[in-house]
Amino acid sequence: VQLVESGGGLVQPGGSLRLSCAASGFTFSSYKMSWYRQAPGKERELVAAITSFGGSTNYADSVKGRFTISRDNAKNTVYLQMNSLKPEDTAVYLCNARLINNYWGQGTQVTVSS
Repeated sequence: VQLVESGGGLVQPGGSLRLSCAASGFTFSSYKMSWYRQAPGKERELVAAITSFGGSTNYADSVKGRFTISRDNAKNTVYLQMNSLKPEDTAVYLCNARLINNYWGQGTQVTVSS
């Protein structure tokens, strides 16, 4: 089982990034997929989640209207489009797959700074 995140980096406030998480080794389309983030000294928090066939999504209040989660089951990939980024969005962003099992990626660093 692998979850490989990509797309992180350094961006100025107000900028955008698109994160990707490529999955392998399990039946991707059956799993609820989520993005979490963890900033230094803070607990891991749920950012956004999407059900197995994308029929339902939910977001943390802090990112509603700015972030969009989506998935492509044909490509076994989940995305997080992040717009209007703020310094407080700085964190390691982790991909999670959950059904009966619970899988995590290694994370990708997002830094929002001028």
